[in-house]
Amino acid sequence: MRATWSAGLALLLWVMLGADDARAEHLIVSVSNHRVTVTPNYSGEELVLFGSIERDGGAPLPSAGYNLVVTVSGPPADMITRRKERWFGIWVNASSRQFLQVPAYLAVFADRPLDKIAAPDILRQQRLGLNNVLLTQRVGPDYADVLPSDPFRRAFIRLRSEQGLYRENTSAVTFLTPTLFRTGIPLPAEVPIGTYTIGIKLLAGGTLIAKTDTAFEIVKVGFEQFVATAAKQHGLVYGVATALMALMAGWMASIVFRRD
Repeated sequence: MRATWSAGLALLLWVMLGADDARAEHLIVSVSNHRVTVTPNYSGEELVLFGSIERDGGAPLPSAGYNLVVTVSGPPADMITRRKERWFGIWVNASSRQFLQVPAYLAVFADRPLDKIAAPDILRQQRLGLNNVLLTQRVGPDYADVLPSDPFRRAFIRLRSEQGLYRENTSAVTFLTPTLFRTGIPLPAEVPIGTYTIGIKLLAGGTLIAKTDTAFEIVKVGFEQFVATAAKQHGLVYGVATALMALMAGWMASIVFRRD
């Protein structure tokens, strides 16, 4: 009797696991350009991310449909946000906060407002939205993130947003069909070079059910790339050459504007 009960329980668990696998969703995504080249006349562009939701076993669509959140994160960098105060009629830097290895470019795109997609604890757990992304800071002797209401954190996001380097658009993802989607990724002219990761998370009924990621890179080409490479790999030679060019330019200017 005990053996029969154990066998029945094992069979039930196998059926349940099999059913879960049959309902599994998978994301297939691609980006329109995996290598963006920056030339001297580069003024920005927009990439297109497109993909599909593959459902195993022909499982029915969720009653409320799918939700998608796309997070694009640029190369990490150390940055400082300063607070200005007015002393005796003059604006001066009063205090500052250092942000450590935070994304130089950060964008969040979704098909609907984030608070309509999942509960606040799920959004925090999955780091969805600018208010929930991890921004490590140096706070005294410690390294940690702080509350979204922290004035330095809010000022940092506001300043980066004004430059077009941080953004959140909750109507940017479009479902062309119940399982096909696309979104644009705007890249401003000031976009930094480096590798960018794209994290795609699929939710249904406020629960994460699938995720994947892809990447693209931004590189400089032409004379700008030559100068940047020379400065990085041959610093001494680059410095001497720059000084000689400055001296030559000054000498030529003295000849052109010399008074007889």
